[in-house]
Amino acid sequence: MGAKRDDAVYRSGDITVRPATRFEDVKTMVGPKRADANVCWCLSYRIPSKENRALVGPARGERVKELLAEGPIGVLAYEGDEVVGWAAVAPRAETSFAKSRVIPRVDDAPVWTVWCIRVRPGHRGEGISHHLVRGAIEFARRSGAPILEAYPVDNEGERVDLTMAYVGTRALFEQEGFVKVADTKSVLDGFPRVLMRRQL
Repeated sequence: MGAKRDDAVYRSGDITVRPATRFEDVKTMVGPKRADANVCWCLSYRIPSKENRALVGPARGERVKELLAEGPIGVLAYEGDEVVGWAAVAPRAETSFAKSRVIPRVDDAPVWTVWCIRVRPGHRGEGISHHLVRGAIEFARRSGAPILEAYPVDNEGERVDLTMAYVGTRALFEQEGFVKVADTKSVLDGFPRVLMRRQL
């Protein structure tokens, strides 16, 4: 795996966060258990919705390979050699958020966005989400982003269903220096999502 690589964007204790460049490592976090399964592969916001709907089964993984050939598509957290977390990070202009009707565009700044955070089962409750957000911040900063946006749920401490928790919570991002700058029209698991930003 990647333990001997020195491309880390963030380190803390046994956790290292690196740009997501290796297909097998990305697959560990967002790919299916069966090759023909129709899972998201974290493509839903990364590619146009028409293309996203048209891609089924193994074609979704092949599209991820194509994206990886162009460069990192987010960050991965490693504990030693084991992949334990994933965060999708990219310029907002390159995602479907650029034309979203429910997530507002605050201004014309060339912001980046972090929109999906996943922690591997067996590693939840260990602070991996915080490591991923810190890695995403540094990855975006090193990539020249002036601002990083997120669109978490404002759940006020209430439990969020695991299938919807990928967007993160307002509290998580506040703890990492993000501030709310706008409401959105998006709702997940009954909770409103808010637009948060961190200056880089």
